[in-house]
Amino acid sequence: MDWNPDSYAANARFVSDLGRPVIELLSPQPGERILDLGCGDGVLTSDLLKYGCDVVAVDSSTEMVEAAKRRGLNAHVVDGQSLRFTSEFDAVFSNAAMHWMVDLESVLEGVCRALKPGGRFVGELGGHGNVRTIISAIESALSSRRLPVASPWFFPRPEDFRRLLESTGFAARHIDLFPRPTLLPGDVCSWLATFAQPYTSVVPAAQKEGFYTEISESLRRTLVDEEGNWIADYVRLQFAATKPPEGTGDVLL
Repeated sequence: MDWNPDSYAANARFVSDLGRPVIELLSPQPGERILDLGCGDGVLTSDLLKYGCDVVAVDSSTEMVEAAKRRGLNAHVVDGQSLRFTSEFDAVFSNAAMHWMVDLESVLEGVCRALKPGGRFVGELGGHGNVRTIISAIESALSSRRLPVASPWFFPRPEDFRRLLESTGFAARHIDLFPRPTLLPGDVCSWLATFAQPYTSVVPAAQKEGFYTEISESLRRTLVDEEGNWIADYVRLQFAATKPPEGTGDVLL
């Protein structure tokens, strides 16, 4: 997956804009050391700094980390499935990133290890049913071209995510799955170019225009409102969990 910071800013700024309530759920405190897991271009990382926190930002995309560094952030290229921090952070924050990390168990183990005892883990990711209508159209268009591709995303159900949290040592405090129809700044083709590269990259260049047109036309009746705006069928899973204090072996509910 190749992330272009300029394209992301033009077509996906809604991701960070809609992630600000997750910062409120985190309730960052001055002086806390926080890990931003999947920081992207660092917009929300910058917001965390405004609370007086010491923030380390990580992302698997070199391009996005460079964009975050240009904001003056302490950002590093790190695979979220291979975190190497130990008892270093008061809190870990993540927005719209973990559904790209298909080995979610390794992610949660790494986050738990990175947190100090009693530390908080708060975030939001795509949940079960996220962009289901768009995915169905993509897979139909790929199937007609005999180009099957496995989904690059993992959108968990709340009960499955709770089990993963608890099996990796967390006390789950809050898990909520909710629909969030999302206004796109452009059409669905811009969304595909930004987010669906694992699908679109297998389509030969000569077929790409027809591929995009087919998907767009199949979704127009469902996802375009009366004013001509594209509304994506987002579903989000928001959560808050805690690493139990030292000497507490049981998961607290």
